[in-house]
Amino acid sequence: MNRSRSSRDNTKVNLTPMLDVVFIMLIFFIVTATFVKEVGLDVNRPEGDPPPVSPDKKSIVVRVTSGDRIIIAQREVDVLAVRANIERMHAENPEAPVIVQPHPESSTVTTVRIIDSAKLAGVHDVKLGQVP
Repeated sequence: MNRSRSSRDNTKVNLTPMLDVVFIMLIFFIVTATFVKEVGLDVNRPEGDPPPVSPDKKSIVVRVTSGDRIIIAQREVDVLAVRANIERMHAENPEAPVIVQPHPESSTVTTVRIIDSAKLAGVHDVKLGQVP
């Protein structure tokens, strides 16, 4: 009888190490969560609906479709060829601004790559417009 009572006393589970591990994990997750930053693009949009930009002969219009296809002068262009096309058109008309017309369902990455290509081509007058 004495033996069974002492074995029951020795079988108690000590929860202190488990609680220590839980608190250490909690601190780890709190610390790592503060270092996660969301990447975004801040765009200052004017109040109200901006008027659609009409493509005229003086501007270089780059349209982006919903499927991220790039169209310059009624031709589909690869994203790697955007800079060369803008350079060529800018050489013909140095006063022409570049107007990027992204579709609302197109990706922002494509629009930013077009703007970067235009800046690398030497055009500093780059505008965003609406798709007509």
